[in-house]
Amino acid sequence: MLKDFKQNFLIKFWSPMPAIIALGVMAAYYFGLTGTYWAVTGEFTRWGGHILNLIGIDTNTWGYFKIIGLQGAPLDRIDGMMIIGMFAGALAAALMANNVKFRLPQSNIRIFQALIGGIIAGFGARIGMGCNLASFFTGIPQFSLHAWFFTSMTLAGVWVGTKIVFLPIFRSHIPLIKVSNIKEIENSKTKADFLFKLGILVLIVVGIWIAYLMFFGNISEGKKSQILAIAMLFGVGFGFVISRAQICFTSAFRDLFITGRGYMAKAVIIGMMVSTIGVFSYIMLGVAPKIMWAGPNAMIGGFLFGLGIVIAGGCECGWMYRAVEGQVHYWIVGIGNVIGATLLAATWDYYSQNLATNFARINLLENFGNYGGLILNYVLLFLFLILVLYIQRHCFLKNKHFKRI
Repeated sequence: MLKDFKQNFLIKFWSPMPAIIALGVMAAYYFGLTGTYWAVTGEFTRWGGHILNLIGIDTNTWGYFKIIGLQGAPLDRIDGMMIIGMFAGALAAALMANNVKFRLPQSNIRIFQALIGGIIAGFGARIGMGCNLASFFTGIPQFSLHAWFFTSMTLAGVWVGTKIVFLPIFRSHIPLIKVSNIKEIENSKTKADFLFKLGILVLIVVGIWIAYLMFFGNISEGKKSQILAIAMLFGVGFGFVISRAQICFTSAFRDLFITGRGYMAKAVIIGMMVSTIGVFSYIMLGVAPKIMWAGPNAMIGGFLFGLGIVIAGGCECGWMYRAVEGQVHYWIVGIGNVIGATLLAATWDYYSQNLATNFARINLLENFGNYGGLILNYVLLFLFLILVLYIQRHCFLKNKHFKRI
């Protein structure tokens, strides 16, 4: 029985649909328990700010950091602890499945794509006040209009990105080499068992850390220490699930436009539908939603983010779990994300009023009433689903036509 559980749930990849629905439920609970949404790029921007401070660049006067905050260290912040938990959960899942292997990019153009795409996506995410999480998967269930602006333009950016990556300049020219014998595939049971135990050890260490924060944290911190423990616990869950189900928003919508495969995209929308009612319940209990400016910044950011993730080959969720699997390409994507987000923070004061802060923060629940806003959000989600089904059918028929030719 234990052997079957190990094989089916810890080694085999999970089906994306139930995994994404689970993420939607977890995101709603995370919002209710911590008072914030599941988001990562804001914290990556803070990491960039810390690095600049370490090399002597004073960021205290930068307006962007006055908005998102730069106090303390990652270990003192909810987002910081959640992200540490995500990396730990993704690493544990990859180790237990024997899916960790050091892999270098296969060509220089791939390195260029990883860095440039990561920078564009990082910049776009932060000018739009969120990535595929805060301004999409968890932003829409927060009833923030800016998330709908961001999402619609992300789709446009993904579509343009699919056209760009097929240009000759981005095609990798790896020579085919004739071999005289078949290379044996390494399949060491001893190695797999060792990595599995190492994955368990990662979970144990993180579990001890969480228990310490929950029960033995600094008394003066009080409730904060417990919230940090909850944030890390949810982070481990988020990271474990995205790794086991290989959840990547880039592939979800890129593949929709290229091949007509819409399974992952439909799963994302259904996950948001499930999350919406949970978030709504917490809002009715008094937890304040995160509402951002519904201005040109959201549309510009969404387009740049969609474009960037396709060029880079991965979104924030995608590059995080692939990086801990040993894929160096995604280390570069992550570095690019931090660079792009930090560039946005450095230049924010020059255009923030014209693009963002002079515009209203529109909460659908306030503008249409609690239940009116809830119904509107679901109507928009259903329309989104219909659009995905239309694109899926259109691309499928087009590909079928080309195959006949």
